[in-house]
Amino acid sequence: MGPPGAGKGTQAKGIAEAYQIPAVSTGDIFRAISKADAATASELALQVKEIMTSGGYVSDEITNQIVAERLGQADAAEGFLLDGYPRTAGQVEALDAMLAANGQRLDGVISLEADQDELVARLLKRAEVEGRADDNEETIRKRQQVYAEQTADLLRIYSDRGLLVAVDGLGEIDEVSDRITDALDTHLNRE
Repeated sequence: MGPPGAGKGTQAKGIAEAYQIPAVSTGDIFRAISKADAATASELALQVKEIMTSGGYVSDEITNQIVAERLGQADAAEGFLLDGYPRTAGQVEALDAMLAANGQRLDGVISLEADQDELVARLLKRAEVEGRADDNEETIRKRQQVYAEQTADLLRIYSDRGLLVAVDGLGEIDEVSDRITDALDTHLNRE
């Protein structure tokens, strides 16, 4: 978990590689579904594609089904890293039920923490480099605010369960990766 611009996607790939587990990104899954061929897509994928095409919000129920389907694949049997899920308390409950049904549990929840002004500057620079005209300071700050409001409860839930592993998300990619690995190894060795 972490606010927009904290480097979740970048770090997820490195963590997955370091621990030899798949990184399961709901964003990546949704993007793949939006490009899927209607002739070969599953009924669930077609539903998601229709929702996304119309600009709608993919419900928790459908998101939970997609995640359950992905976690049921063989490569996730020995572990996985979730990126972009859960995002609501309802999704936390659904994930708990999925894991319990499979005899699995979460080992930790990494929270990348970073100063909002630094993240805004990072995202403005990325927008300039990548030509993202819609990424202006007002939009970026609004996304930061929405993230904070939506995840406060989730961070509290996982903190109360002793699962939250807070890591400073600012710095060079390798520095942050090392901090994550060190913090996660310390957390896992306490169990």
